Amino acid sequence: MLAVTGATGQLGRLVIQSLKDKGVADQVVALVRNTAKAADLGVSVREANYDKPATLAPALEGVEKLLLISSSEVGKRVSQHEAVIAAAKAAGVRQIIYTSILRADTTEIPLADEHRPTEAAIKASGIPYVFLRNGWYTENYTGALGGAIASGALIGSSADGKLSLATRADYAEAAAAVLASDGHEGKIYELAGNEPVTAADLASEVSRQTGKTLPYTYLPPADYAAVLTQVGLPEGYAKMIAASDDAASRGALHDESGTLGKLIGRPTTPLSKAVEDALAA
Repeated sequence: MLAVTGATGQLGRLVIQSLKDKGVADQVVALVRNTAKAADLGVSVREANYDKPATLAPALEGVEKLLLISSSEVGKRVSQHEAVIAAAKAAGVRQIIYTSILRADTTEIPLADEHRPTEAAIKASGIPYVFLRNGWYTENYTGALGGAIASGALIGSSADGKLSLATRADYAEAAAAVLASDGHEGKIYELAGNEPVTAADLASEVSRQTGKTLPYTYLPPADYAAVLTQVGLPEGYAKMIAASDDAASRGALHDESGTLGKLIGRPTTPLSKAVEDALAA
């Protein structure tokens, strides 16, 4: 049996759909906090609440391979992940596939501070593992295009740093491919888009598709964080985004291994298509 945590989340739903497309829906169980929200997934569903450890081991009964999609609750991830890992060991899960972050062991990106200890905990558990070190989702940038177009500029701190972006669907397809096949045990996959772009390239593509001139404006990280706070983001989250963008200016989100494209058997989604989809949403 193949299990997916966070199956009603943005990435989780795409993984479930990809597994269904592969014809293995009968082998899949979706692990979710709220089973009512999973009624439309079309696979078996079990309650698995990170904050209710007693739900975890029963949810993992009979599971051979577990896709542990990292929690969305920044600041609580390590303890939540450790609870799942302990339950997986108790339930006899044979493999954990974990969605980590690009070059988790060396990156400057602040989110790695929770991915590194999770990777260490998985290794310490003795359960065979696969680490999917995901780079940035294209949606991390295209999701803010509405505000950028309205304000007349795309702002950020990545300067001319190369961004090897891929869509959430690209990463989900890779996770499903690894979960549904063998031969990945012990692998650490650094995953990122095939075609590196810059923030200026993104601004240029949006300009081309909208017919409106949208320049890219660099801001120092502190100034960028301040703007994000002004538009409603919590201060800590705003600082994390700005620090990540700043790290990207030094190559933190650039990778040319092509591993993601190899796993999914096709080139990753080009920026033009991602922008088109974002503008149509």
